[in-house]
Amino acid sequence: MRAGIGFDIHPLVEGRRLVLGGVTLKFERGLQGHSDADVLVHAVIDALLGASALGDIGKYFPDTDPQYKDISSIVLLERIRNILNDNRVTVENIDTTIICEKPRLAAHTQQMCRNIAKALEINERQVSVKASTTKGMGLIGNGEGIATIAVALVKKF
Repeated sequence: MRAGIGFDIHPLVEGRRLVLGGVTLKFERGLQGHSDADVLVHAVIDALLGASALGDIGKYFPDTDPQYKDISSIVLLERIRNILNDNRVTVENIDTTIICEKPRLAAHTQQMCRNIAKALEINERQVSVKASTTKGMGLIGNGEGIATIAVALVKKF
């Protein structure tokens, strides 16, 4: 068994849709980034790659490559599943926390779990998505961005 940690943060900007865990949320701003900027899925990808000692998200999907412009991060996660399979790695579980002041996410976290689990072809009970705030402190507390931390446990077979 091996554990990995992933972290991602993106600023909130006008003119972008907000996607977290493959769920498009109704919100006045979205996350800035080359792909759909889904910080939840990006952190999960980095946690899985880190646990597997396979690098990071930028190694496989560089933000300088036009083929990844506005791509769904769920599609990227499906590609990571294939890389894990090729390296004889299975996912045991994933635990995540999204950190933001708004929007409120409790009504959406179960769908996020389902989307991640489906992309990885694992049981949704192996995925946990939680949300927290910074109680108004710092850049996230001021509503300037959203961050996620993820931990993954994997096993070589």
